[in-house]
Amino acid sequence: MSTINVEPVDSLISPGKLGTTTFTGRNGILCRYFYFAMSLLLAVIVVAGFKRTVNQNLFHPAVPRPVILWVHASAFAAWVTFFISQSTLVRVRKVSWHRSMGWFGAGLATVMVPLGVITAIIMTRFDVVQLHQSGVDAFLSIPFYDMIAFGVCIGLAIYWRTKPELHRRLVFIATCGLMDAAFGRFDYLFNNNLFYPCLDLLILLGVGRDLLVDRRVHRVYLYAAPFLIVGQSLSVYMWRSNPAWWQGITRAILW
Repeated sequence: MSTINVEPVDSLISPGKLGTTTFTGRNGILCRYFYFAMSLLLAVIVVAGFKRTVNQNLFHPAVPRPVILWVHASAFAAWVTFFISQSTLVRVRKVSWHRSMGWFGAGLATVMVPLGVITAIIMTRFDVVQLHQSGVDAFLSIPFYDMIAFGVCIGLAIYWRTKPELHRRLVFIATCGLMDAAFGRFDYLFNNNLFYPCLDLLILLGVGRDLLVDRRVHRVYLYAAPFLIVGQSLSVYMWRSNPAWWQGITRAILW
């Protein structure tokens, strides 16, 4: 998906300071391992969150779920695996492999956006008709926003695939944006609308990495932050307040 300029990997032992580990700078630990470590952290969050509900909602549900939920779950898992793989390939300096696999990721992301929207609609209908739940239609604002944010970030990442500093941060932000589905499996975080702040903390780790390594915040974060905050706030408002205009939209979409 991108052309990555990989800097030479020097020893972490400073020639003049034997035994001293460099944590920042061009060849420091944060510079070399941040995105790889974050890919593993995101995978842990996904497993920790979804293991709380996957058995009753997917593997052994009282009422069988629509097949599309399996497809959606598979695509989501494939993206997390892809993100880890791409981070690993850059870490081991297999840039040509990273670039080739990137087009698979572009195709997967292109499928995930409409798949996420369609799955949200079908599962909302299922919750209303089969599980007799009420008020769930307003929640459509959350997955709809997630897919818009993910699609825009990945679209820009593909467009700037030859600019690694832009590309990798956009893919990172896009992947962090999917973590609300995992954080939302924790009842306390879900009930108190904390799943967005949790994923924003993950993105802030990227900001912290830039401050420590580059001594500045990259413009990707500066431009993305206002849009993320506004989008997240609006989607939560639409879900929790369910204004009349949003009720009309969801009614038209669902029925």
